[in-house]
Amino acid sequence: MADDNALLAALAELAQRGAIGERSLPAAVSHAEQFARAVPPTVVALADLGSGGGLPGLVVAVRCPWLQVCLVERRATRADLLRRAVLALDLGARVEVFAADVRHLAEERGGAFGVVTARSFGPPAVTARWGAALLASGGLLIVSEPPDGGSERWPHSLLTPLGLRDLGREQGIRRFQRL
Repeated sequence: MADDNALLAALAELAQRGAIGERSLPAAVSHAEQFARAVPPTVVALADLGSGGGLPGLVVAVRCPWLQVCLVERRATRADLLRRAVLALDLGARVEVFAADVRHLAEERGGAFGVVTARSFGPPAVTARWGAALLASGGLLIVSEPPDGGSERWPHSLLTPLGLRDLGREQGIRRFQRL
C-alpha cells in the first residue's frame, strides 16, 4: 500500500522514542492488520484503548479510510507522540488522540463506538469492562491474544454481566460482540 512508507516512518519515530518495543515494525504492522481486517465496513467509529505506540490504532486508521478513530492514551508523553504521528500521516481529519483515562471517555461517549480495539491494554477483566462500556449494541471488542491464550482467559462469568459474547480467536486476535 502507498501509505506504508509513511506509516513505517511514523511507527519508527514512535519506536525510537520508546513508545514501541517491537523489534520488527513490519511484523507489528502485519499483526495490527488483523484488527483492521476484523472491522466491519459498516462501522464508522472505533476506539483504540491504550494506544501507546499506535499499534493497532494507527494501522487501522490507515487501512480503514472510512473510519473515525479515537486513540485513547492516558500518558501525556505518549499522547503527544501519537498526535505527531497523526499529523505526519495526515490523519487529523478523522483520528483523535484522547489524552485521558478511558474512564473519562466512557463517561463522555459510552456506547458510541462500533468497534473497540485493545492490544496489551490490561488484564481481561479490565479490557472487557471498558470495552463493553464504550461499545454500541452489536459492536465488536477486538483484542490481541498471547500465543497460549485460550478461552479460559475470558470466562462466561466475566463476559455475561457485561453483555459480551465470545466470537472466538483467529490469527492472534479474539473478538467479542456487545449484545
